[in-house]
Parts: sequence; structure tokens; C-alpha cells
Amino acid sequence: MQSNSKEQHVHSVFQSIAPKYDLMNDLLSFRRHKAWRKFTMRKMGIKQGDSSIDLCCGTCDWTIALARASVDGSIVGLDFSRNMLDIGQGKIEQEGLDGQISLLHGNAMELPFEDNRFDYATIGFGLRNVPDLVQVLKEMKRVVKPGGQVVCLELSKPIHQPFKSVYYFYFERILPLMGKLVAKRYEQYKWLPESLKTFPDLNELAEIYREIGLRNVQAYPLTGGIAGLHIGTKGTDGA
Repeated sequence: MQSNSKEQHVHSVFQSIAPKYDLMNDLLSFRRHKAWRKFTMRKMGIKQGDSSIDLCCGTCDWTIALARASVDGSIVGLDFSRNMLDIGQGKIEQEGLDGQISLLHGNAMELPFEDNRFDYATIGFGLRNVPDLVQVLKEMKRVVKPGGQVVCLELSKPIHQPFKSVYYFYFERILPLMGKLVAKRYEQYKWLPESLKTFPDLNELAEIYREIGLRNVQAYPLTGGIAGLHIGTKGTDGA
């Protein structure tokens, strides 16, 4: 799929599934995505006052978690779907965090921020949907401070049988039907397993982290490898 047409298709998918996005995340991850995010936050070790930019922030669950962990740090959530951001903004206001979190309608491929701005750049379940994942990771590296972290939590590819076969059957056959039943969207949820087919596996993504110059790269398989956490650190020399 051409990058422009992919971007347009992904945009239409997420605009349309926004109202049911949180519910479908539970189904997609066997209700594990919240535990994965808690594990990720423990590994990040956020301190009071730390700033973050959360790319492809969706309905802002991770954005809110970043704000709480930093207590009073400045947090930016960025997404290209206004429908997702509208839902996220409602959550932020309900939590009383609208003074700490700023939401931005924008493109993860071209971040409107200067170099060395944030302590953390995060992306949760969004990297497989961007037109050029290397470009997005380079932008994340660019906007974090020397010593800052680039963090990606994403669906991945199980390695071991028979779990691998069972998972792919669920992901490719059952999930789109659940999308049709729960969210009244079949084609949109058929897109999700398709988006994973060409996405790098755990080790390949770790290698991409290293190739763009990130250091101390850590890669963690989660729940039998159906998800992966990657953390890389920008050199203190800014390289």
C-alpha cells in the first residue's frame, strides 16, 4: 500500500472505530493491554517533573498515565484522528489533568517541536500503522533530550507453537468478526491483522532502534510474544 493511501486508510479506520476503541482494545489484547502498560511504566522509571510526548495517543489512556507518574510534568498527546482526541480530551478533563496535558492534532512523521525537548517519547499500538516507522522513530529520538528514552509498546508476533497458530487464527479470523459484532466494523478490524504482517518482529525492531543510533536498547516480549516493549536511550552527547 502506498504511504499516502496507507495514511488515508488508517485515518479513516481510526476515525470510524473511535467510539468503540477502548472496548476493542480489551478484546484485541485479551484484556492484557493495561498490564502491559503498567509493566512499561515500571521499566521507564518516570520521575516527578519529567516531560513526555505520547504519539498516536488515541483516547489518551497512556497519556494520562504519563501525567500521573510525572505528577506535574508537561505532557503532550499527539494523534491524527480528531475523533480519538475528542474522546481523550473528555477523559483528561474528567481526571482534572487538562492543565497538565496538551492534545495536538498532528502527524507523527513530522513533529512540530524543537530538538531535545522531552524526557520521554512514547508510542503505544501506533507504530505499525504509520507510513514510515523508521522516520517516526527518528523523530521521537530527535525530540527527546540527551539521555531521554524512546519507548514503543506494540503488538508483535508470537514465536512458539502451538500458541502462534492459535493466536493467528484468533487474530485473523475471530477478531474481525468480533469487530463486526461489537463495533459494527468488519473491514476496519480486518485491517488490524493485515497491519501486523509486514511489521518487524521483536528482534528486528530492536535492530532498527540500534540502526538509528539509540543506545542501551531493551526489548521485552509480552504474553507469549503477542506484544513487545522496546526502550532505547538517546546518547548523552545528543547523537
